[in-house]
Amino acid sequence: MELLEKLNWRYATKAMNGEKVDQAKIDRIIEAARLAPTSSGLQPFEIIVVKNQAVKEKIKPIAWNQSIITDCSHLLVFAAWDTYTADRINYMFDLTNEIRGFKNEGWENYRHMLLDSYPHKDAEENFNHAAKQAYIAFSQAIAAAAFEEVDATPVEGFDPDAVDEILGLREKGLRSAVLLPIGYRQEENDWLANLVKVRKSTEDLVTVIE
Repeated sequence: MELLEKLNWRYATKAMNGEKVDQAKIDRIIEAARLAPTSSGLQPFEIIVVKNQAVKEKIKPIAWNQSIITDCSHLLVFAAWDTYTADRINYMFDLTNEIRGFKNEGWENYRHMLLDSYPHKDAEENFNHAAKQAYIAFSQAIAAAAFEEVDATPVEGFDPDAVDEILGLREKGLRSAVLLPIGYRQEENDWLANLVKVRKSTEDLVTVIE
């Protein structure tokens, strides 16, 4: 119930006041994203945490000049793998075996199935799949921010190629998928702050098949 109350409290904040969010809160928000489920457990993305004001200033013009880019405390950039490779797949399977302390025949068969599939697909198709996984973690971060009573605004209105260049993502085999400014609302300058949250009714949204 508390989580639902926090989700009702949050909204897509359009103005932030520049106040810094406590690092412990940021850490918990990122941890929630880290714990998010992803397809085959591959976690095919990285989270770039931009605290540097000069870098945020560079990103603002290619993000529709949205003030929250520069007025936020931290700007999280969810960057997906540009494609799936054998090395990337093997790394996660090897990590799983190392942490669990044993190998499982079914798990190894699954590894080889993925190796026979993903690396041979078109890179754009792989990126789109990886970006969907990044969005799952992105959603977890939004919920965690609400739980911390920290504002977090989804931003898809930006030039991903320009962000990639500013942050040097392509050299790392990454492409920006979505941005998440985190900070605190400035209600007096935010036209959305006091408007009622509008969502479809459960009846319009959900179909139950018995």
